[in-house]
Order: sequence, then C-alpha cells, then structure tokens
Amino acid sequence: MPARLATGTASSSPASSPTAAPLIVARFTRSQCRPCPVRAKCTTSRDSARTVGFPPRELLELQRRNRAEQQDPDWHKRYAVRSGIEGTICEFAHGHGMRHCRYRGQAKAHLQHVLTAIAVNIERLSRQPSGKTAPPRPPTAFQDHLDRQSIPRLRSWRAAG
Repeated sequence: MPARLATGTASSSPASSPTAAPLIVARFTRSQCRPCPVRAKCTTSRDSARTVGFPPRELLELQRRNRAEQQDPDWHKRYAVRSGIEGTICEFAHGHGMRHCRYRGQAKAHLQHVLTAIAVNIERLSRQPSGKTAPPRPPTAFQDHLDRQSIPRLRSWRAAG
C-alpha cells in the first residue's frame, strides 16, 4: 500500500510556520510502518507511523549547492571571520536584553543600541588593568570547533581582505 501524499507543512518540523516553504509530505500509516524491518532507524513515534516532508526540487537543489559550497576551504576562511563577533552578539542579546527594545520608533531604538554599545565598551575597558594590555579572551565554542576541525581562523575581521 503506497504512502498517502499531501502538500503542506509538516507540523513536527521546527521550521513549520505559515511562512515556511511548502513541503511534499508523505504520511505512512501504522499498518505500513509496523512490519518494516528498519522502523527503529526511521521513527521513534509511539504509534509507529511516520510522516516525512520533502522540500520542492528547487529548494532541495539550492540546499545541496549551499552544502557543497560550505565544504570549500575558501568558504571556511570567510566564515571564520564571524567567530569573533558571535560572543559579542550573545552578550548583547542575553546580558543586556537587546532582543527587545525599550522604546518605540527607529530613532529611539537606534539610540538605545548605541548607548548600550558604549556601556559595554566602558565595562570592558574598566576590567583592564591600568597600563597593561588586556589578556587574550578565551576562545568561543565556535573558535574551538574551528580548531578541532583544523580550520584556520583569522585573528580579526580586519585581517579578511
């Protein structure tokens, strides 16, 4: 018995939303999944049924091209530049509440961002011992990943030419 095909967005997908790309959804019934010898590798569903979503061919080909490009050493070199800013973005988002703006209007929101950046810089400068250069910051998780994969990382975004 073939799987029932439907077009829609898979509800179990983390990317499912009204704006998500449409998926080609294959739904397998319990009677189709139970006798399958590799069901344990396919699903952990308690009712033993499986729903599989496939993106349209154009999106699948784009995804394959992007993943192939990400294997290129030049791509890794360009992407390594991001590692330096990831920690700062995390600090702003979690440490200073920058996911939500306190004011309405773009001008006031911009002012909040500038003042928060100034405060962070002052805080960082106040931690430095006077007359000495700052000790190197510990590497981020992303930098550790680059090191484990033997991917050279640039010391600064300024080094990227």
